[in-house]
Amino acid sequence: MKTSIATVSISGTLDAKLRAIAAAGFAGAEIFENDLLSTNLSARDVASLMADLGIACTMFQPFRDLEGLPEPQRTRAFDRLERKFDVMAELGTDLLLVCSSCSPLADGDRERMVADLQEAGERAAKRGLRIGYEALAWGRHVNDHRDAWALVRDADHPSIGLVLDSFHSLARRIPSSSIGDIRPEKLFIVQVADAPILDMDYLGWSRHFRSMPGQGEFPLDDWAAAIRRIGYEGYWSLEIFNDRFRAGSASGVAVDGYRSLKILEGGISRRSEVKTDMPPRVSTQGVEFIEFAASHEEAETLGGMLRPLGFRPTARHRHKDVTRWTAGPINIVVNCEPEGLAHSFDSVHGASVCAIGIAVQDVAGALGRADALHIPRFEQAVAPDEWPIPSVRGVGGSLIYFVDAATRDAMWAHEFPVPLEAPSAGFLTGIDHIAQTMQYEEFLSWLLFYVGLFDVQKTPQLEIADPMGLVQSQAVESPDRSLRFTLNGSLASQSLSSRFIQNYFGAGVQHIALATENVFALAEAAQSLGLAPLEIPRNYYDDLEAKWDLDPNLIDRMAELNILYDRDGEAEYFQFYSRAFARRVFFELVERRGYDGYGAANAPIRLAAQARHKPEIID
Repeated sequence: MKTSIATVSISGTLDAKLRAIAAAGFAGAEIFENDLLSTNLSARDVASLMADLGIACTMFQPFRDLEGLPEPQRTRAFDRLERKFDVMAELGTDLLLVCSSCSPLADGDRERMVADLQEAGERAAKRGLRIGYEALAWGRHVNDHRDAWALVRDADHPSIGLVLDSFHSLARRIPSSSIGDIRPEKLFIVQVADAPILDMDYLGWSRHFRSMPGQGEFPLDDWAAAIRRIGYEGYWSLEIFNDRFRAGSASGVAVDGYRSLKILEGGISRRSEVKTDMPPRVSTQGVEFIEFAASHEEAETLGGMLRPLGFRPTARHRHKDVTRWTAGPINIVVNCEPEGLAHSFDSVHGASVCAIGIAVQDVAGALGRADALHIPRFEQAVAPDEWPIPSVRGVGGSLIYFVDAATRDAMWAHEFPVPLEAPSAGFLTGIDHIAQTMQYEEFLSWLLFYVGLFDVQKTPQLEIADPMGLVQSQAVESPDRSLRFTLNGSLASQSLSSRFIQNYFGAGVQHIALATENVFALAEAAQSLGLAPLEIPRNYYDDLEAKWDLDPNLIDRMAELNILYDRDGEAEYFQFYSRAFARRVFFELVERRGYDGYGAANAPIRLAAQARHKPEIID
């Protein structure tokens, strides 16, 4: 795939954008006119910089309101076109994007529009240039790529071709099968953007909510497959308008952009037919362990929360100050080493989750895919007698370890040979999900990280009402749901999510949901052993009784134990929350009875309860 990105997609000055684009690995860049107008660099300087950086100028854009104009506006439009041709010659690009006209003066007479495109083609040909015509979703007379293609086809000029933009086509739900009518030599460039499905005007939707492939909800796999089938071999260029990206770093957004095109090439929600060296998305077999970084004092406090939940310290590392806690199939590793990543993590964030081990079927393939997606590996010195577990950087600088599912038992036996206490026969059956909180501006970046690296699917995006503002939340799940992450971010500075980030000095794991087959027994046992629950108001339970017509005895039992409830049809969901450990991480107990969601209806109740315990959550 030949990769390109429009400079409008990222923030900063034009020279900084181009350096970020080159560093991310793109082969080319579209120069957005406003970026050129606002730089002190001349067009020749820009061309020289791009040559030095090794990136091609794939297109100059946009040119607006060319076709169908009356006089004298038509003459002025063609004079403008000639001046843009002069700029293109200095930039070193031969392709100009011409958008379908939005001018109220434009005439919808088809013969006239064809004639205007033919004249534009003649003028471009004299300069050795080309024009790519694009149907804007909000174009006055042409807002469908089928109509744009018909005009290009009938203009029948070698210098006039088509630009396909996924947003303009998919926002209007134009069937991707219609791309099959386009001749590949007349498709001059392909522009790519994803987006959430929204019910709003096309212009506002386009200008503020475009996203990278894999971050939205458009059926891009079908769209891309239709383009490949006609034999297109040109650039795939991102054109993204998004307020979050404009607030982010140019380098970070550029890397996400390159990563998203690699994901699109291999297939977003299904494997594409393209032959690529990139390994497939990583198949997982659940969370193998969660590692906490902690001081000895913090580790003692954490142990005081783990024991009531059924965990026991079952083994110690062969020579490090690291303890393995287990409860059924769940492993929590508490790292009190005085140096290394965990110690640094504890120094910056306090006691917290510094790493997550994920069981995978193909470790080499996982590393290969991470490399292809420019996900940085993490490497530190490993003693000769230690079991090497490769890892990559994850949310907030934490690590994701790739644990070989075939040898994990041998790994535990080798690394933790010093026995401590016998495991207890508790009620926990696994890790249900891990909730990570991050800056609102980086939410889409981490969503792309997960859907690009692992074989997971996104759930619909939700807005959850915190007492102090809205929280955006979305989950990613493996096909068997043995691996689930929920991602949360908020613009509201006083929401629980934002206060977590402020107190924690960055993104990280905010809560861990543990699965059980008997939440009532476990919640009762945990509280009897001193685990402080998140207290839920009686008003909530009175409403439950009216809402679901539940047995009053069940309602009383849930109220007594502070257990939350949700239902989807006949499927039921029971939740119990602890107070926060070290004012950061809290635990959730989950019992699912055929229920696949995450109890979103209860999130405002939980958040309000946590807000009442603000001193427990944050300094």
